[in-house]
Amino acid sequence: MTGKGKVMQIHSFNGSLQSRYFSGTGNIGGIHLPDFHDKYVFSKKKSGISDEEYRKQIVEQAYKDYAKGQFQNKSEGFNRLMKSYTSEVSPDRKGIITSGLKAVSKNRQNVLKPIDFVATVLEGKVKYQKLPSGNSDYIEFYDKNGEMVATYSNNGWTMYTTNAEAARQTEMCMIYNEAWGNAKRGIPLSCEEAVNAEEPQNRFDAKA
Repeated sequence: MTGKGKVMQIHSFNGSLQSRYFSGTGNIGGIHLPDFHDKYVFSKKKSGISDEEYRKQIVEQAYKDYAKGQFQNKSEGFNRLMKSYTSEVSPDRKGIITSGLKAVSKNRQNVLKPIDFVATVLEGKVKYQKLPSGNSDYIEFYDKNGEMVATYSNNGWTMYTTNAEAARQTEMCMIYNEAWGNAKRGIPLSCEEAVNAEEPQNRFDAKA
């Protein structure tokens, strides 16, 4: 059993992680790459969209989703927007993982026995070790801040949410949930925008 296509949700202190087996992607040194187009695999991408424009898009998406009876990740529009919004602050996962796997492949080819090592890679570092179970590899990928952004083991990938990404995701969910609630209460979209524009400070004070 390969487990291809299997997805497992793991909960941790800094948000949710995705443990997934990817098929049909390229490989480096015999290790399949993650699918960087996947909705749960975030990597740095600057869109040029302002936070204010994003906020407008999030509110509009919430109203659309309410009309369709969908909420958060049940909506493909929400997932696409979450990926774009989060990727603004994401580390360069694609670069870190790609350069990390190249470093692993190079080091494995240069020695005759299983090894453990740490290598500096693009915008971070990679830690590699051979697991006692034999053929299994365990690899950790870190960004330049020292935060772990991904691991590879037993042919599967787990993406770890950085603190900046978790904060960004929480921020989007707060905007979305408030707008979705307003849609549920029957407040028209234009009025919802006006309410939020008039009282931004009061809403923050109430939560403090």
